[in-house]
Amino acid sequence: MSLKKSLLILLLGSLLTHSSFAQVPYGPIKPAPPGEILSNLKKLNVLGSVLYVAAHPDDENTLLLSYLAKERLVRTGYLSLTRGDGGQNLIGPEQGENIGVIRTQELLAARRVDGPDQFFSRAYDFGFSKQTTEAVRTWGQDKVLADVVWMIRKYQPDVIMTRFPPDARAGHGHHSASGFLAEEAFKISNDPTKFPEQLAYVKPWQAKRIMWNMFIPGAFLSNKKPEEAGNLIGIETGLFNPLLGRSYGEIASESRSQHKSQGFGVAPNRGAKIDYLLLKGGDPVQKDPMEGVDMTWKRVPNSDAVQTQVNQTISQFKPDQPAASVPALIQLYGAIGKLDTTNIYVKAKRQEVEMLIRQCLGLWFETNPTDYAATPGETIKLTTNIVNRTDSPVTLVHIHYSTGKDSTLNLTLKPNDVVLLPTSVMIPKTAKISQPYWLEKPIDKGLFQVDNQQLIGLPENPPALTTSYTFDISGQRFTFSRPVVYKSTDPVDGEIYRPFIIQPAVTANLAERVYTFADNTPKTTEVVLKAGRANVTGTLRIDVPTGWRIDPASQPFELKNKGDEQRLSFRLTPSDKAQNGKLQAVMTTADGTFTTGLRVIAYKHIPTQTLFPQAEAKLVKLDVKVTAKNIGYIVGAGDEVPAALQQMGCRVNILGPTELNGNLSAYDAIVVGVRAYNTNSAMARYQPKLMEYVKNGGTMVVQYVTPNNSFLRNEAQLPPLGPYPFTVVNERVTEEDAPMTFINPKHPLLNYPNKITEADFAGWIQERGIYFARDWDKAYEPIFSSHDQNEAPKEGSLIYAKYGKGHYMYTGLVFFRELPAGIPGAYRLFANLISAGK
Repeated sequence: MSLKKSLLILLLGSLLTHSSFAQVPYGPIKPAPPGEILSNLKKLNVLGSVLYVAAHPDDENTLLLSYLAKERLVRTGYLSLTRGDGGQNLIGPEQGENIGVIRTQELLAARRVDGPDQFFSRAYDFGFSKQTTEAVRTWGQDKVLADVVWMIRKYQPDVIMTRFPPDARAGHGHHSASGFLAEEAFKISNDPTKFPEQLAYVKPWQAKRIMWNMFIPGAFLSNKKPEEAGNLIGIETGLFNPLLGRSYGEIASESRSQHKSQGFGVAPNRGAKIDYLLLKGGDPVQKDPMEGVDMTWKRVPNSDAVQTQVNQTISQFKPDQPAASVPALIQLYGAIGKLDTTNIYVKAKRQEVEMLIRQCLGLWFETNPTDYAATPGETIKLTTNIVNRTDSPVTLVHIHYSTGKDSTLNLTLKPNDVVLLPTSVMIPKTAKISQPYWLEKPIDKGLFQVDNQQLIGLPENPPALTTSYTFDISGQRFTFSRPVVYKSTDPVDGEIYRPFIIQPAVTANLAERVYTFADNTPKTTEVVLKAGRANVTGTLRIDVPTGWRIDPASQPFELKNKGDEQRLSFRLTPSDKAQNGKLQAVMTTADGTFTTGLRVIAYKHIPTQTLFPQAEAKLVKLDVKVTAKNIGYIVGAGDEVPAALQQMGCRVNILGPTELNGNLSAYDAIVVGVRAYNTNSAMARYQPKLMEYVKNGGTMVVQYVTPNNSFLRNEAQLPPLGPYPFTVVNERVTEEDAPMTFINPKHPLLNYPNKITEADFAGWIQERGIYFARDWDKAYEPIFSSHDQNEAPKEGSLIYAKYGKGHYMYTGLVFFRELPAGIPGAYRLFANLISAGK
């Protein structure tokens, strides 16, 4: 089976195993059953808020969040400092900022289940960190602290909750940093001298208290700090909500299970559950985290009449006739509008009343384009669909499109009569390309570069195109705004929604992310151009650094139809003086110059994400020799190593069931991808045959596995990984520049066919290694010793054993990061591993 065909089959397989497409906010308006409407009515009487702070997607306590949002009915937000960019990917090859995009959407999907708002800081998840100081130093302490202060001032929480303590008990430097930064921000968010530039948009704010949501109180308090004596409270969160028909444990498990790229699906807890909170600062507390917080309308001046109307509306609600509450809600809307509209709760409650009116009416509206993408200056066709599903009198007054176009209608909506309104709009020529705002500029060490203060904290871009619908409902006008969304029908999944985006007139995708050259032999690089609109013509050139030659220097292109692709080839040749650098594709058209590629991230459990990274690849001139040419590869999770092996001149064959059941002796080496033993239950069946392959003279390289087999539901334990016993533990070296000591400098793995030196570990990214071996049989030899600062040496990053006539290696070194990043030393060392039998 060919490499590209095999990887395509695996990708399609992963796409077909996920749950139905996330529908909101890019899907239709979700209908609300009567129980949910009544719960939302009761929320009108609650004027309190909580901001929960942690480090990553999946750090949040979804049970506590569900309880706060749906039982206590307080405004609840989750601030995740990072987007999880440093995490591993169980479902596909995306890494870095691309897995961050996936995990952003997974968090939004989780919040649509459990109810809170979702926010992010500018911090980039640069991988596992052991110390708070490393995390805040890499991010830039003042900048991320400013983001936390910004969100406190903007959200105005009464109570702040952290998931982690600000010290080593958190287990991860990012975790402890989130606790540290939250506590620091709590102290200074009310000080106008701190980050005064924010005060153009927000005002200083002081939360009443900050509390730590502890995991296991006994374990943590046995190592408590002096200031943590007492002030520990427990609250019952495992309750059943009869209005929603589910317990918070069930809601929380569904929310938690949205983190599919991390393999965090969980079964619901339907019984009692106590969550514990420890006071870390602010007003004392005895039993309830919201103690001393006025959560009634009394915190809004002159609101007595509003309070009375809310109570009456709740008491008169008829579950079988939700629309009967609309007149009262309209009166309530008017009454709230007479209050101080700068008050955050007045704004929030007006929006909640608007939502309730729509829910009670079952009012449905959306606008769909004929395509999911358009370019600046392009005219697109839209169809607006509107249905009033009750007998209540509703008039569609007018529709406004964010392009500037208005349609005045004054159309009476008949009950259950679908109104279709076609139109065309032109995308402004000044419209921005729909690149995620935090990826518009290169990442600066540990921080996304975002210049617009008002974008900081937002989980994603504002919609590229919106429609505002103005209705007259019983004499009162209401305007609702919705994103324009593309809609199609899939024969398996039914109605599918996709965000509408603005794209460049032309994009260029390079065949490889990295081009490596062991000598001056030319290589062909292919560029695939794709038209963002019809009739795009121009010239493509490839810019290369000094010392490289590209032939031809440029080529014309012509793309007749929108979506057309054209493949162009260039010959790339290094000279003896060629330096490592970047290759950049540049397209010049009548519309301007374009330098971006196109990347689509498509999984069924999230809305399809479209990114426009720079159309560039890394050029690496390296001194590498490899004597193993025919490589069998067992694909793991998030694995781009096969492409790197091809760049070294190897023939790579993906080993699926057919190949693994066949003759393996033809392979010079077999490489097992990261976490393959965790994600592929068949590995246990093939392990004896793989060991027989090694015994008969084969070379086998196993990349890291996780110590437990939680990803495999039908397997209690990992199979034995090698010919002799060893264990895998969660030991790692997270400092990417940590010294690597050669235990036996004369070992063949360090000398053949490439002489490995300290220089080969220069420029590594994110970390040295993870999930090291330990307690290995004496038949194994450790190759390296390394450690983070102030830690004991660890020797389990690479172990080697001779078995029969063959060679076996287990490595926790992060080749899966270094090879796609074009790190020369990683190529040289990996070439030695696969060449061990030669």
